[in-house]
Amino acid sequence: MRWDQMRESSNVEDRRGGGGLPLIGGGLGIVGTLAVIGISLLLGVNPLDLLSMSGGGQPVAQQQTPTDPNDPAMRFVRSVVGDTEDTWQKVFAEQLNAQYQPPRLVVFRGQVESACGRATSAVGPFYCPADRQVYLDLAFFDELSGRFKAPGDFANAYVIAHEIGHHVQTLTGISQQVQQAGQAQGKAGRNALSVRQELQADCLAGVWGHYAAQRKLLDPGDAEEAFAAAQAIGDDTLQKQAQGYAVPDSFTHGTSAQRLQWFRTGLQTGQIRSCDTFSGRESATR
Repeated sequence: MRWDQMRESSNVEDRRGGGGLPLIGGGLGIVGTLAVIGISLLLGVNPLDLLSMSGGGQPVAQQQTPTDPNDPAMRFVRSVVGDTEDTWQKVFAEQLNAQYQPPRLVVFRGQVESACGRATSAVGPFYCPADRQVYLDLAFFDELSGRFKAPGDFANAYVIAHEIGHHVQTLTGISQQVQQAGQAQGKAGRNALSVRQELQADCLAGVWGHYAAQRKLLDPGDAEEAFAAAQAIGDDTLQKQAQGYAVPDSFTHGTSAQRLQWFRTGLQTGQIRSCDTFSGRESATR
């Protein structure tokens, strides 16, 4: 992936340096910790479900070290965010006749405070609609590469683009509609809505990838990196790894096959309208 040819965004904030929040020790126990880790490794996890995890323990000082804003990891993040900004400005203007308002991406280490609450790195990357910011601990990329065997720049870019997809959903009103519809649903109904919302974010990540490919910013094999990432973090795959079996009614992000299919859909078409995961009973599960 030729990320060094992408424009670097100014909407990236590095909070890894001094002044960070304390880490919280204790309180979850072994079973609770495993449950949190299993859920949080899903991309785009709903922060409202997992952010209040600071109770029951004593603060432990978090070591803070100076950070270099020009290190390759930060340059990579700023470049991918910048390219999503350029893409969505074009797509909003041409396909929606609207103006795109970019989010801010916050890089943190260990723990962070957002308008949705306090989160540890165990939550994974997330988007907070209350402050319209994406939150990312760069250690997640190591987890994606090591534990889930999905390495590569484009796999990491897919993570960022998925969270930016949630911002697109906020701007287009999809997130608000899902929230309102969920209020009249039971847990199973809310989970089903969450699956459709997450699969749409995968598709929107593919829309960005479509335009990156058009600009010849992708190398051979890049698409396969993102495909591997999408497959590695399906609900069925993660649940089978964690407990040996899958419980479909508890899915919140979709199966590996669904995530791969919808990312491919966006990648192939480059059209927002192709990312309609809500119309029809089978649209999200084809």
